[in-house]
Amino acid sequence: MPTLLRLDASANTSSSLTRALADRFVCEWRALRPDDRLIRRDVGATPPPALSQAFLAAAFEKGERSTEQKAVLKLSDELIGELEAADVIVIATPMYNYGMPAALKAWFDQVIRINKTFSFDLARGDRPLEPILNGKMLAVLTSSGEFGFAPGGFNESAGHLVPHIRTCAKYLGADHIRHVGIEYQEFGDERHRASKEAAFAAIPELVTELSSRVPDYARAEPARAS
Repeated sequence: MPTLLRLDASANTSSSLTRALADRFVCEWRALRPDDRLIRRDVGATPPPALSQAFLAAAFEKGERSTEQKAVLKLSDELIGELEAADVIVIATPMYNYGMPAALKAWFDQVIRINKTFSFDLARGDRPLEPILNGKMLAVLTSSGEFGFAPGGFNESAGHLVPHIRTCAKYLGADHIRHVGIEYQEFGDERHRASKEAAFAAIPELVTELSSRVPDYARAEPARAS
């Protein structure tokens, strides 16, 4: 079944712009594809733990993992399972201090894992890491208090949120990435209103584009003998 993974990273659970953008995205998606599966993971409300020595030891264990190590990796396995199932990933996140919220970074650290979402082989020379997953699409829905973070903008060098996500996206299996963002939030002026309207207006077209690329699993399945 085609699957949409929605990931919310805002710590604001009552009036978040990125949550509202994601709500609009899911509403438009369901209008076009009501039978698709939706997985929702709210790391803003329930952040994954930061990496620990125990996690690293378990993740890089080359032999049989102990019961304790398996327990340490349980959440990571669950998050990776959600990622593996997804055809489309929607990351709805604000910019905090010019980068990712800590909860979103923790999610990336939990799912980008050796022999699960990437392989490592020094025989590849200077590029030993290779993504395992592929064929997924990623929609990044953002908000920022300031503005001018896009390429060529006066704040381009300070905007580390979307570039960081783009860099990590290949380990999510995402090779088709689209971004819609709201700016000027801290100004609260006409520019913010216009930016917000433009972002919400862009969602239907974004959904139409991505939904048209979702594999048709019904037609992809081989015919069964009667």
